[in-house]
Amino acid sequence: MAPLTIYLSRLIGLFLLVAALTMLVDKPGTLDAVHAIAEQRPMQIVLGMVGVAAGLAVVLGHQIWSGGILPLVITLMGWIILIRGVILLLLTRVQTAALIGWIRIDEYFYLYLGIAAAIGLYLTIHGFVAKPATCRNVG
Repeated sequence: MAPLTIYLSRLIGLFLLVAALTMLVDKPGTLDAVHAIAEQRPMQIVLGMVGVAAGLAVVLGHQIWSGGILPLVITLMGWIILIRGVILLLLTRVQTAALIGWIRIDEYFYLYLGIAAAIGLYLTIHGFVAKPATCRNVG
């Protein structure tokens, strides 16, 4: 397994687990934050830029579409992070609020949290179990 794949698997996996646990512990605070973001365009811009930067870092450094599930999941996560960042930059405050209403975050909170935690757990476990590829001299 490529060292970058292992590193990003650990990084993204642990981030998702910590974020999911934090949100689980404080559901009301998390929902308040999500709704506040929809009402504050400056916050959307900052989060969008962070998402674009993080997404671009993964997308530019890890375009691996073969070699197993783990590299594919990492590449897809990079694209998802990038697209989410771009969406936050492009949508107006009203459109962002409508999107949050459309996904019904209040109603499906635990489902979304479960998906994030499951992906985080998968990435973390496989990132720490994976063996880095070694270079062999051919001669």
